[in-house]
Amino acid sequence: MARAPLRRAGALDLVPQLDLRAEERLLTAAVLFLATYVVVALGRLPGLRLDRTGAAVVGAAFMVALRVVTPEQAYALVDMGTLVLLFGMMVIVGHLKLAGFFRWAGVTVAKHARTPHRLLAGLITVAGVLSALFVNDTVCLALTPLVLEVTAALGVRATPFLLALATASNIGSVATLTGNPQNMLIGVASHIPYATFFRSLLPVAIVGLALDFLVVAAVYRRDLARPFPAPAHPRAKVHGFLMAKGLAAAVTMLGFFFAGANISVVALTAGAALLLTRRVKPEKVFLEVNWNLLTLFAGLFVVVGAAREAGLTERIFEVLHAREAHSPGSLTALSAVLSNLVSNVPAVMLFIPLVPQFPDPERAWRVLAMSSTFAGNLTLVGSIANLIVAEGARRVSPLTFREYL
Repeated sequence: MARAPLRRAGALDLVPQLDLRAEERLLTAAVLFLATYVVVALGRLPGLRLDRTGAAVVGAAFMVALRVVTPEQAYALVDMGTLVLLFGMMVIVGHLKLAGFFRWAGVTVAKHARTPHRLLAGLITVAGVLSALFVNDTVCLALTPLVLEVTAALGVRATPFLLALATASNIGSVATLTGNPQNMLIGVASHIPYATFFRSLLPVAIVGLALDFLVVAAVYRRDLARPFPAPAHPRAKVHGFLMAKGLAAAVTMLGFFFAGANISVVALTAGAALLLTRRVKPEKVFLEVNWNLLTLFAGLFVVVGAAREAGLTERIFEVLHAREAHSPGSLTALSAVLSNLVSNVPAVMLFIPLVPQFPDPERAWRVLAMSSTFAGNLTLVGSIANLIVAEGARRVSPLTFREYL
């Protein structure tokens, strides 16, 4: 016999009239989803060593174990296109890092900077451009030690330059579908051509980088007013053949991106081609791959997908009146808040099933990319790039939450 619909009078209408099994599934999904995103927001579970990635894996496993979704459904929820794109880009960037490309780019800026303002402008430009072409997290990882080295040699405070690196990498990355992890999610889900996305958001990135320079220069005008006591002469060890090969692969890859080819397939193929060498063992390149981030993505795909299958995300957005948030301002505000609560990648995953229902989905995708990326500059925990810079500078020049604000 069919069970009667369950509804408690006066209750918040998060749960529609469902049979008991459907309601149990929805409540289970809600508990697991909330627990996972709380740990993602906190960064670590108090009392345990469970971090964001661990929480995503645990949440995904229990979504299957408690039958919110079947194993087959869980496998299908993992977006292999995004994971393949991210992996391919990491292999290419890892190869260029081993070749010394990123340090060479930073050293070139440092050698030609004669004043603090020139160094700041050069750093913002290089960080922004490299983050647009490659993954911003890796750019921060490669340039943070160099910023600390150069500022120490010049006898200037590192904080304004560290802030410039973090914010410029976020801003520059908005220009392309491969600039940051959340844009990769949007690129695979939206099927917007690479060239179309680039033309739309390149002006935004350029204006943003200019404003970034003006803001940092104004806030730290006293630190930047002091002349350099002596020029810095950092050195970069470059493997010329490896760098030329890596840049050739990157340029070829970008050419195919602009031609409209499948970005996941192109990135993987370019990365695979770089493994065909007698100079660098593949294991060294794979050590540069952020397996932690790939695992986080896979786990969150299952957690968010299972919540969607159970009807939870639909109810959450109904309560938030997200369906009425069709204006760019409303979408920007909502995504910015969520991005700073749980970080931009988990926030974008929540919006993916909602955006296609907007009157102008392509415009909504671009707004989501811009707002979720720029939201990363509002707080220290707003993006992974910020945390990478803060962690890399922790022992030499601590970048605190208050300082960032």
